[in-house]
Amino acid sequence: MRLATINIASGRDTDGVTRLPLLGRALAELGADVIAMQEVDHLLPRSGTADQTAALQAAVQGDGPAWEMRFAAALHGTPGPGDGSRPAHASLPAVPSYGVALLSRHPVVRTHELRLAPARGRRPIPLPPGSGAPVWFIRDEQRVALAAELSVPSGTLTVVTTHLSFAPGRAAVQLRRLRAWATDLPRPLVLMGDLNLPGAVPRLLTGWTSLGRVPTFPAARPRVQLDHALADGPTGAVAPARAVPVGGSDHRGLIFDMQER
Repeated sequence: MRLATINIASGRDTDGVTRLPLLGRALAELGADVIAMQEVDHLLPRSGTADQTAALQAAVQGDGPAWEMRFAAALHGTPGPGDGSRPAHASLPAVPSYGVALLSRHPVVRTHELRLAPARGRRPIPLPPGSGAPVWFIRDEQRVALAAELSVPSGTLTVVTTHLSFAPGRAAVQLRRLRAWATDLPRPLVLMGDLNLPGAVPRLLTGWTSLGRVPTFPAARPRVQLDHALADGPTGAVAPARAVPVGGSDHRGLIFDMQER
């Protein structure tokens, strides 16, 4: 079984232009059975009011059997200062939102959502050259984790996707909260996502098994691993993970093959 996780950056290239068809083709070429996605727009004006989860599901499905799709909202409205976003208390299909999503070739039995409180105050975010200022002070956002129990040939596999805070201390708190929340979910469980924590830190915080150690950010010349896959419970042999460019995202996708047990 091939799994992949990618921060899709709302389908935008590093120049800020939304190119969803390019991203859809790139995802289809991965040959994955399950795809975890972060920074997903849902009906937001900045990305042409597209339902990005549905559009990307159609791209990876092609003319083959139907894929499952699930979206979980972290925010209602467009993230960023001055755009009037607010924390989402539930995923509402008709409300423009921003969050995470899962695509699966395997049937989804049930899903679970966990919302994670942001860091307090404003935090500095470095800006690219030419932006007019070296940093941008913004408030952190509520985050969300989406878990799906999948029916696979060997039984049940739980996959979780999340995008944690850009403030490392808060990201660590959120990851420990997620670990406690996931205690009662069926095993084996695989957590995938942009955890905004480097290297071995997620493995040490959770005690779970890392399924790949490879730099994923920035996409052009990766220096640090922010995108992770962690497993808890019995899993089969895992081929070495790869970090590959996917569309125009500023993150590389983390791709790995896992033998079912």
